[in-house]
Amino acid sequence: MLVLLESLSFYRNVRIGAAVGALLAVLLYLVRTLELLGPVIDTREYPLFGPDVWFLLLAFVLAATSALSVAVGLTVVTAARGARGDGAERPE
Repeated sequence: MLVLLESLSFYRNVRIGAAVGALLAVLLYLVRTLELLGPVIDTREYPLFGPDVWFLLLAFVLAATSALSVAVGLTVVTAARGARGDGAERPE
């Protein structure tokens, strides 16, 4: 199993996915909390915590799903290249 993961560059893809997910989540969280696109009209109440905490939790969910999507996408592309025989062995 470890050889399969290494041949698909899985660990590299996970690192890239985590970086992309974190960057996207931080960017959107900052846009929301710093009101970079203008003020947000808030008419609802947030239970237990304020809106900043809830948007921080949503940013974490966005980061996790984005990281997973990017990692799976890169792994599928690597697997397709390997199946076609296009990908030459690269030292990593």
